[in-house]
Amino acid sequence: MPLTLLGLSHQTAPVEVRERLNFSPAELPGALENLVGQPGILEGLIFSTCNRVEVVARGDEGADLPRLLADFLAAQRRMNRSDFDRFLYVHQGREAVRHLMRVAASLDSMVVGEAQILGQVKEAFATARTAGAAGGVLEFVLNRVLAVAKKTRTETGIGTAAVSVSSAAVELGRKIFGSLENRTVFLLGSGEMSELTARHLRENGAQAVFIAHRSHERAQQLARVLAARLIRFDELPEHIASADIVIASTTAPHYILHKDQVANFLAQRKNRPMFFIDISVPRNLDPAINDLDNVFLYDIDDLQHVVEANLRERRREALRAEEIIERETDILLSRLKMLELGPTIAALQEKLHSIRANEWGKTRRRLRDLTPEEAQAIEEMSRATVNKILHLPISQLKELARQPDGLKLIEFLRRTFQLKD
Repeated sequence: MPLTLLGLSHQTAPVEVRERLNFSPAELPGALENLVGQPGILEGLIFSTCNRVEVVARGDEGADLPRLLADFLAAQRRMNRSDFDRFLYVHQGREAVRHLMRVAASLDSMVVGEAQILGQVKEAFATARTAGAAGGVLEFVLNRVLAVAKKTRTETGIGTAAVSVSSAAVELGRKIFGSLENRTVFLLGSGEMSELTARHLRENGAQAVFIAHRSHERAQQLARVLAARLIRFDELPEHIASADIVIASTTAPHYILHKDQVANFLAQRKNRPMFFIDISVPRNLDPAINDLDNVFLYDIDDLQHVVEANLRERRREALRAEEIIERETDILLSRLKMLELGPTIAALQEKLHSIRANEWGKTRRRLRDLTPEEAQAIEEMSRATVNKILHLPISQLKELARQPDGLKLIEFLRRTFQLKD
């Protein structure tokens, strides 16, 4: 199984190199056809995102896959290899399988545990399969890679803790309210961070969203995007008591809400909890607000501390995921050995019996006086002799194939006896 992965990622190459090598979805079918159309390449897959470009291929015995794949990238993107060679990494055999599992499980991502990468790997696999570039061994490997990636997410907490400010706000909101279903959100200002946070809250069940603004065009656009209601800042005291969650993100250089105002809102709410998120710098919400009962105030630093703590937790869970991948890599390699061993044994038996039959045919023509019974007895004896000769080597081959370099042994045997695929 000469399986090779060649590529570059955000860890090895700057964005200006990655974007030049990137393949759009529309380009992939044609590129895959060109990939597997090259002499020496049997199967292939191209995985291209904003953070990585990787080409995986299974090739013929003796094919120089790293060179073939690097030349393929250069030709497809009309680049000189000197433009990107120094950023490349190459993984072969076990390391190629392990790398694929780590990528699909998001252990090699910019944000460990992010969920998008698994879907992107699935899509790349589906495209390769549709293009007829991935079948047989590579398909077997990729199916298992996807299964292992799912396993790491279900058996570890690698993807559970929030690792962005907006997702941290959602996580804290759930802790405060138990559920965000039908909660009312107020946006004070219309910054990108507040928009992202509001989107996260909406996706997690919050319903009503109001935007307080000062005739700002951005606020009007945001209101349309979020299907939100616009109110003026001077109308805020009349409405804000209905807010469960208040997100402040304005350019005001001073506090726009103070402790005594929020105390008044709480009284109108009969002390139902309020959650304040102050993403502004300088801060828009008086820190003394947090002294009130049933009020929860978090500023950008508080949220960042939550994110950092969650990242540390993800890193701990990533260690557990790495252990799963190490075990699963060995299991997959063992299955691949067995997958390749069966056809190898069959081809070896066919080769030796073909030699036996050919030699017996030549001998039979010289021994014209043999009776049919004698001829049959000699043929059965020759067949039994070959089977006995094969018995011990095949038994040893099955045992040795389980060793770490078992695939190399199988490849050596196929070359030695010139066995066809």
